[in-house]
Amino acid sequence: MIFSDRMNIQIFGTSKCFDSKKAHRWFKERGIRFQEIDLKRYGMSNGEFESVLRAVGGVDALIDWQKNNPDIDLLRYMDNRCAKEDKVFDNPALMKTPVVRNGKQATVGYCPEAWKNWE
Repeated sequence: MIFSDRMNIQIFGTSKCFDSKKAHRWFKERGIRFQEIDLKRYGMSNGEFESVLRAVGGVDALIDWQKNNPDIDLLRYMDNRCAKEDKVFDNPALMKTPVVRNGKQATVGYCPEAWKNWE
């Protein structure tokens, strides 16, 4: 497993998220530099959000369906993809964390098996 110096890792997470902390540790243990972004405080830019959506296969993969949140319940019944995307973009707390990005590649949740193959 060889990691390139060209990797541009961004970890979008929250300070209270156990999986975000595990992702930080995974990259640190391998000496891979990353940028840590507090998702609740800063969110994502439009470009980052669109890139993540393309990489993970759409907004449904980004939503934390396990959260006990009335907005999640509302999202279950929304048919309009654009409206769902807008709701999640405006409220990053609805996303499953961590969201880890490397250029055009991205994962949602703790995914070391996928990260191993990134260059």
